[in-house]
Amino acid sequence: MIKIELKTTRRSELVEITELVARGLASPPFSGLCLVYVPHTTAGVTINENADPSVRLDIEYFLDRLVPRGGSWRHLEGNSDSHVKASLVGSSVLVAVEKGRVNLGTWQGIFFCEFDGPRHREVWLGPLTGETAKA
Repeated sequence: MIKIELKTTRRSELVEITELVARGLASPPFSGLCLVYVPHTTAGVTINENADPSVRLDIEYFLDRLVPRGGSWRHLEGNSDSHVKASLVGSSVLVAVEKGRVNLGTWQGIFFCEFDGPRHREVWLGPLTGETAKA
């Protein structure tokens, strides 16, 4: 298991982590499938467009309108909206990796989705199948 640490800066934000994931799988270079997993109940991970930064802002805006912070939540910590958003987005994605390079579509990137920040967070990488280059 490879652990990546990051710090978020806002309550809700999508943080592009494609390069962090690639660095985690680069030495020794891994090829195969890798699970990118977020071990938090108020955060998630997704793959989406990385070419236009307004897409991530649109996603943040839509989720905030779909699941508003205020409301008739029963959870007493005041972050029920964060739990719901994390459930909608999901806690893992599967990516193909070749020689330590994450293989994504032309416009794609991997995004850590913070819904209860700012916080110190982790992303776990679990290489599932494939091989690591021999030294």
